[in-house]
Amino acid sequence: MHEIKFDGYRMQLRVHHGRAVMLTRKGLDWTHRYPEIAAEARALPDCVIDGEVVALDAGGISNFQSLQSALSEGRTGELVYFAFDLLYFAGRDLRGEPLTARKEQLEAMLQRHARKLMRIQYVQHFVSSGKEMLEAACKMGLEGVISKRGDAPYRSGRSEDWTKAKCRGGQEIVIGGWWGDSQNLRSLLAGAYRDGEFVYMGRVGTGFNAKSSADLLKKLKPLERPRPPFANAKDIPRARGIHWVEPKVVAEVEFGTITSAGILRQASYKGVREDKPAKSVVIEPQPAAEVEDEPVPAQKIKAVPTNTVVSKPVVLANRGTTVGGLAISSPDKVLWPETKATPALTKADLARYYEAAAPRILPHIAGRPLSMVRAPDGIEGEHFFQRHVLAGAEKYVTPVHVSERKETYVSIDTVEGLIAMAQAAVLELHPWGSKPGEPDVPARLIFDLDPAPDVNFDTVMAAAKSMRALLEECGFTTFVKTTGGKGIHVVVAIKGAAKRKLDWKEAKEFARDVCLHMERNDPGKYTTNMSKKVRGGKIFLDFLRNDRMATAVAPWSPRARPGAPISVPLAWSKLRADLDPAKFNLADAKSILRAADPWKELDKTAVALESARKELDTL
Repeated sequence: MHEIKFDGYRMQLRVHHGRAVMLTRKGLDWTHRYPEIAAEARALPDCVIDGEVVALDAGGISNFQSLQSALSEGRTGELVYFAFDLLYFAGRDLRGEPLTARKEQLEAMLQRHARKLMRIQYVQHFVSSGKEMLEAACKMGLEGVISKRGDAPYRSGRSEDWTKAKCRGGQEIVIGGWWGDSQNLRSLLAGAYRDGEFVYMGRVGTGFNAKSSADLLKKLKPLERPRPPFANAKDIPRARGIHWVEPKVVAEVEFGTITSAGILRQASYKGVREDKPAKSVVIEPQPAAEVEDEPVPAQKIKAVPTNTVVSKPVVLANRGTTVGGLAISSPDKVLWPETKATPALTKADLARYYEAAAPRILPHIAGRPLSMVRAPDGIEGEHFFQRHVLAGAEKYVTPVHVSERKETYVSIDTVEGLIAMAQAAVLELHPWGSKPGEPDVPARLIFDLDPAPDVNFDTVMAAAKSMRALLEECGFTTFVKTTGGKGIHVVVAIKGAAKRKLDWKEAKEFARDVCLHMERNDPGKYTTNMSKKVRGGKIFLDFLRNDRMATAVAPWSPRARPGAPISVPLAWSKLRADLDPAKFNLADAKSILRAADPWKELDKTAVALESARKELDTL
């Protein structure tokens, strides 16, 4: 079986008589460092769980440097503990049982307490080809994959029962020196233990910033020594400004390749590891985990982590078709190939649609951080999921600064901005559900009704009506739209109480409790568990779109799918037996936009979440 590899701190969680303790691999008590996770864990029965604490980036991917920053700055409220094994439970030692049995009990225990758990999550596993799993993980931008024997008992330390494969070379190293001076760090001299000897592995020259460099120097300067600590010191290129240190500080690095001599190339610093003793850091075997940089198949999305864009900047055309005063290059470029039901649709078609639909789209994206799906070669080519500034289109977007994030996000506030996105082949728009101009304040709740493949659309419509009834009992006016697929979104506007703004934690917890209420009332029809294996015949009630930095496809946004479907807001009266969501597509945009806008008054219907919570608690 295979699990996603996380990039965080391995941590054992012990719960006994309502008291939770979190221990590192060295047995250090770090409960005080994760107060929010520990507080949640007190709701669990007596148990011992094995897992990992991580910080998630905007794309939901674990990021070790973000974890380091969160811990050093005391911002631990958004950290997540991913649980992947259960060692003790209900007075029984489970270590001798097969991993599959331990995980089954772990999942069941966490599911029973799901209402009280926001920061403790179960790690799903997959039974498939290890090669396919690794390739999929790498294309999604994940750290890698852990492969485990499902029939194995629990054994601490390294064993042949599990192995890990990384998407990019990674290694824990021990710092044996630095190059620079007492105030400046230019590079680190890295090493690890092999056959009991501390050996040199090269220099690490990138990945630092002013703060992390200063923090490292504080740790290293008291450890200075006159001679190299490496057993193979004669192999180290000498230079003025090298400071040797006792090999006590452990760090995590990633690298491009490792030479036959064991030297890291293109190594980048990720952060200090305080959970491992230096003597335990050995040179790890590096499996062939690199995935070729090839085009991503249609329907697969490649994340773009940089603050600009992809390798090729967007070029705003100097000639070609003009839409809304902007020139569109390659206007006949086919973005959506012809299907049995729809004609081929081009970049010019997309630009004209954005121009026509702008009065409907802009109220839902203006002033809100926006993620975009870009497909320069159409839906059958490579896709990019992009959150930051598009090079060459900067004057058409508005920078949005998000607290605690270094990157600058963008919003699109004008018709010209939308048309420029068509020139950039942006096929989908995914805004935050925040208040315009205030990314930290939620303004909408989005309930995503995601059916299993064997659930028909009539059943999804019935579920949406049930969700509507529940939300209206809480005092809301509800709004509904198609998603461009088989699902439905039910949306409500929210606000804070007088003199107090909402926060994302409140919003997510309320959305979760609404979904859990529906699941409890009809568990045969609904689930809040995203695991594919339990979703057969059910509708997944996805409340996770109601979190800071989470997004959902915008009303009136096209989708990068065959047939060019559009996520269309509807009047509730349109949810009837003859409704076919596939009929809402770019080819039929004129007739779609002729209908009245059923979401025009959405923001005026906002209800104080505090009062809605009181109503929900009485149901």
